Amino acid sequence: MWKKIRVLCLLIILLIVAVNAYRDKNQDWGKPIFVLLHPINADSRPSTQAYIQSLSELSLSEAQQYLQNTAQRYRGQPTYIYFKLGREIKVLPPKVPDQAGLLDVILWSLKFRYYAWQQHKRVDGAPSVTLFLNYYDPTQRKELKHSTALENGRIGSVNLFASKKQSEQNKIVLAHELLHAFGATDKYDLASGQPIFPIGYADPNQQPLFPQAKAELMAGHIPTSQTQSKMPDSLAQTVINELTANEIGWTK
Repeated sequence: MWKKIRVLCLLIILLIVAVNAYRDKNQDWGKPIFVLLHPINADSRPSTQAYIQSLSELSLSEAQQYLQNTAQRYRGQPTYIYFKLGREIKVLPPKVPDQAGLLDVILWSLKFRYYAWQQHKRVDGAPSVTLFLNYYDPTQRKELKHSTALENGRIGSVNLFASKKQSEQNKIVLAHELLHAFGATDKYDLASGQPIFPIGYADPNQQPLFPQAKAELMAGHIPTSQTQSKMPDSLAQTVINELTANEIGWTK
């Protein structure tokens, strides 16, 4: 009797996992998308804390509108994406391992999902995606490690600069990682960081090809030559190409 109950419980758990995995990979864009953003003072500096306290949902509205408008253009119907600024989190997410093997990545993924589960509160509701925004003072750190997001679980750890001067590029990184959580893939070469032709180009049919005017969002940079590129100044200098739109379910 007890054995049958244990087996039934296991089957129920597996069913829940399977259903959640299916939902993660098959987003219904006809329903509103709620994105919960938790700021984190990642370097524990007073300047970073002051920047976090200045954040508002209004300051993130440009990224929200950019994604909403692009989705609607591809889908041909209204798409509603809402950003909600959540409470500040005091505990840093587990760090992504550098040059890690497959096992290390799997272990980190499990730790990250457990971390996200620990931080979840009933007051958070049931967001479509949860992103943890790790802010750093740019006067102390000139470069940030790559951010990351998981489609399974719809969570992400996003490294950003605590500076109004960097706010436009912060929005690019935020939108990039958010699309990762919906299944979009990177479109730049991992070794060089350069956009991959043609999938990482905003206009691969442009003549002459260089310099490109905009960046494909999942490539992250504007190609200026075969070997060089530059960071866009704002989301207005980026596009989401059809391949990316197809990966996240905006096209059929």
